[in-house]
Amino acid sequence: MFHELLRVWFGWVEAWGYLGVFILMALESSIVPVPSEVVMPPAAFWAAQGRMSFWGVVLAGTLGSYVGSAINYWVAQWVGKPILDRYGKYVLFPPAKVQMAEAWVTQYGMMGIFTARLLPVVRHLISIPAGILRMPFGKFSLVTTLGAGLWCWVLAWFGEQVIGSRPELLQSPEALIKVMKDKLHWFVAAVFVMLVLYGIVVVFKKRSKITKAVSQKV
Repeated sequence: MFHELLRVWFGWVEAWGYLGVFILMALESSIVPVPSEVVMPPAAFWAAQGRMSFWGVVLAGTLGSYVGSAINYWVAQWVGKPILDRYGKYVLFPPAKVQMAEAWVTQYGMMGIFTARLLPVVRHLISIPAGILRMPFGKFSLVTTLGAGLWCWVLAWFGEQVIGSRPELLQSPEALIKVMKDKLHWFVAAVFVMLVLYGIVVVFKKRSKITKAVSQKV
């Protein structure tokens, strides 16, 4: 069944252009597991053929990602954690995933939202704890847009390069996903390294504040 869904989504991008990119990336950032690797790369390739513009594709993907994330944010804030813990598993958000994403936001704050937009697994989850924890919506919107924009640009750039030399990938969404994930390993690894370094800085700052507070009391 997933194979058929991939082909349907692939067809939306080809037939609907910018609108297809917008809708699918909005779904990808909400509760529907649409792989962004079957949206942005082929759209960028078709843009290179003159059917769309590269930056138009990136903009459509970024806006779609933001809208999907914003919907998740407000729904999570309105519904609340107890209901999500009880019923989230029925919409692909089991308690373990929600708790993981909540710990991520608590630990890394705005930087956590930004980097999560660049990573698998947590990318479509991260707006839920942001809503639950009532992160200021302006800050959430800023880092979500920046992260989504960077991810869409990376996917579009790689897609244009990869499919340009291997157009047969347009015949197999599964093969395209595999190739894109292989190409993106180094990028994802770099994001993890950046996040780890940021986490170390945060820990040292907290320890420094605690040390100062203790010394002042003494």
